Amino acid sequence: MWRPVWGDVAGSGEWRNGYRIRRWDTRVGSIDLRIPRLRAGSYFPDWLLDARRRSERAFIQVVAEAYVLGVSTRRVEGLVETLGISSLSKSQVSEMAKALDELVDDFRNRPLDQGPYTYVWADAMTIRVREGGRIVNVALLVATGVNREGHREILGVDIATTEDGAGWLAFLRSLVARGLSGVQLVTSDDRPGLVDAIAATLPGASWQRCRTHYLRNLLTKVPKNSQSMVATMVRTIFAQPDPEQVWAQHRRVVDQLSDVGLTDAAVHLDEAAADILAFTGFPKAHWRQIWSNNPQERLNKEIRRRTNVVGIFPTRDSVIRLVGALLAEQHDEWAIARRYMSLETLTQARIRLLETDQLQEVNPALEAAIG
Repeated sequence: MWRPVWGDVAGSGEWRNGYRIRRWDTRVGSIDLRIPRLRAGSYFPDWLLDARRRSERAFIQVVAEAYVLGVSTRRVEGLVETLGISSLSKSQVSEMAKALDELVDDFRNRPLDQGPYTYVWADAMTIRVREGGRIVNVALLVATGVNREGHREILGVDIATTEDGAGWLAFLRSLVARGLSGVQLVTSDDRPGLVDAIAATLPGASWQRCRTHYLRNLLTKVPKNSQSMVATMVRTIFAQPDPEQVWAQHRRVVDQLSDVGLTDAAVHLDEAAADILAFTGFPKAHWRQIWSNNPQERLNKEIRRRTNVVGIFPTRDSVIRLVGALLAEQHDEWAIARRYMSLETLTQARIRLLETDQLQEVNPALEAAIG
């Protein structure tokens, strides 16, 4: 029969007073340990490691990483059960994910010192959040850009109550305060107030309307059985080799739409000429990246894939936590990837800025938009 031993513990001067049972959760299951109970002091070797801290930090890191990778809080509970750990609720997973807050805050408030940021893309998406006992839609504002080395960079992310001029104005001002400079062209959709905010915070920057968003708007003016034909015709505008032919093809497409009786679509396309063809004033090597809004669109798809797992967020902070951690990870991947634009063509674009003295002018498309 086992009997407790009363005496000095390894010459430490502490005296054992029986045992207490503690469970040790491991990858292969749980083990019950008998820990010596001391009358005074502690037997734990503090000089070696902090009690229960090293494994705890590693575990929290695993849970937080799974959360960012798109594993729902409910599924994380099943994940940790395979590690031999039970009774981990979804609220505990959310608490552990708060370990990401410091990383996200540092990322969102870092100085933007890799300018000039010649090209910037801005977009927003709707997220559902629970506030005041009801579910509301909030706007997630995201901006990306191309820095002086030709790499893509996520400039900022924030939450606004609505996607209006005030929200965009505050967001863009925060980017400028952090160091955003040298912007020549901003690509975005034509949300109310966004174009005004660009003109107010980035004087001299041109505005390019995102082709993807514009085409969706244009097709609402076209009967369903003609939408495929119209979309193909509009794409030919952007496939031309030089600015003169781009504008000439735009004129031809407008005339063709009028000839086939699609008057509303023709007028819509004609009025949007300055907005959707602003890219023709920049190096041809950059055309596809400018009008396609590619970096932002792909980023939005990835954000949506992760946020759809959650569905309804409990707070705005939880939105920033998840999306901010995701964007910080994407930012790091872009930093070590191949250049998005070459240094030579970026230099050409900057020379164009100096030659045309655009810092003292506002793009005609902006002037028309803001009246």
